[in-house]
Amino acid sequence: MRRKIPSTTALLAFELAARHESFTRAAEELSLTQSAVCRQIAGLEDFLGLRLFRRTKRGVTLTEAGLSYSRQISARLDAVERDTLSVMAHHGLGATIELGVVPTFATRWLLPRLSGFLERHPGVTVNLTNRSRPFLFAETELDAALYFGDAGWPGTEAHFLMRENPVPVCSPRLLGGASALTPDAIAALPLLQQTTRPYAWRDWFGSLGMRIAHDMTGARHELFTMLAQAAMHDMGVALIPPFLIRDELDSGRLVVPLNHALVSNKAYYLIIPERKAETAALAAFRDWLLEVAAEYRAAAGLD
Repeated sequence: MRRKIPSTTALLAFELAARHESFTRAAEELSLTQSAVCRQIAGLEDFLGLRLFRRTKRGVTLTEAGLSYSRQISARLDAVERDTLSVMAHHGLGATIELGVVPTFATRWLLPRLSGFLERHPGVTVNLTNRSRPFLFAETELDAALYFGDAGWPGTEAHFLMRENPVPVCSPRLLGGASALTPDAIAALPLLQQTTRPYAWRDWFGSLGMRIAHDMTGARHELFTMLAQAAMHDMGVALIPPFLIRDELDSGRLVVPLNHALVSNKAYYLIIPERKAETAALAAFRDWLLEVAAEYRAAAGLD
């Protein structure tokens, strides 16, 4: 049965016209005449049986249906372009892994080590996409994910990498000349909050047998890198895993006012859909990552 798919020429013309809300600019990018773009759009509207644009004296604007369709088409054309570039780059001989990642872990821990995998597997490309919250693989083009949280995603296998075990960190200026701070002194400072870990300070104080009324109050930041920057600029004290801010700690830009770690009940995992688990490139990446993570845990005394 013939697929109900419009011509790619019409879709490209529509995507550009929708992006610019201009048939003229779409025609310029496609090296076509404006009338040719108009015919493509009109043919697409006839194919769909609905209006995608409103024609006005000042030009064209998207209808509600046109706006919704343009968002979907744009994402799918982007995916086709990525796949095409990947095949062209490897002349059909390599493989690409689309990996969803939590950004700070990927930037500070994975990327400094990733060249080791690429040296072993020069035909593989690893693309990283920011994914800090749970998602459904079926709704994305991702092959796997590096995720912090619980491992129980339906239809996937999870491979443990490491726990966070964050410690309080702040600018050395907040110590006021002291070498360390008591838990009460830390509680008196502004508590910088991590958006995706809202109970972190409550759990940290609780592990010391303390209850602080304002443990969930304070400026909230989405990423650990943002928390680190805020802490370095004297905005308060933050809970951050030391392995994510090694450079800042080694340089003295951040200090640990009390060396008491929160042992997290959640961890970093490599999540792989079961249907892709034995894909050659992905299996090789899994084996390498588990090896590197085990070596790191042993060296850091985290096992």
